[in-house]
Amino acid sequence: MHGNPAALDAALAEVGDATLVFGGDLAWGPMPAEAVDRIRALDALAIRGNADRDPGDEWVIEQLGPERLQWLQTLPERLELEVEGLGRALFVHGSPRSDEEMLLRTASDERLAAILEDVEADVVVCGHTHMQFDRRFRDKRVVNAGSIGLPYGRAGAHWVELGPDVRHRRTEYDPSPLHSSEWPRASEILAVVESPPGEEEAIAEFEALIAAGRDATLIQ
Repeated sequence: MHGNPAALDAALAEVGDATLVFGGDLAWGPMPAEAVDRIRALDALAIRGNADRDPGDEWVIEQLGPERLQWLQTLPERLELEVEGLGRALFVHGSPRSDEEMLLRTASDERLAAILEDVEADVVVCGHTHMQFDRRFRDKRVVNAGSIGLPYGRAGAHWVELGPDVRHRRTEYDPSPLHSSEWPRASEILAVVESPPGEEEAIAEFEALIAAGRDATLIQ
């Protein structure tokens, strides 16, 4: 979500009757309080991302206030659901091992084997790197939902529809309401929202961070 309720509202208009699961990093962005309030008004499930656990930005923390921040920080790190046609789906932010570990479509078999070693679910649904992919590995399936509010590769609200198969979705929307934000980083992040970096560029940066043992998001 990354503090982008405009993207959320556009996607919700296409979702229909479904169980909603938010994969973390809900508030860190141009409209943090509005985004959290919008999510909490829904009949939805949510897990905690690294930017919920530690927003690391005084303006975002101030906008949220103590009660919203506590709600974010006490969300579960993972949840598991049975999804028709897919089996057991484990929802995590980064990986099953850490909310900051990156799962890329380019991950080696060796890296995936280590990450999935203790996973019993059939499908792992992650986010964190803001890029959609669907990869089968042995008896598992790893799906990155992308990012509703701050995707890489192509502008729009990116999300995933699960059951009976995996269907990646992209919803176009008008991001202009975000320009009213007084966040000191608003112009920087809005530039990414409106003209995201290409996937190859983002993957190259992420792979360099992984190689250096510094798994972290490209922007934050």
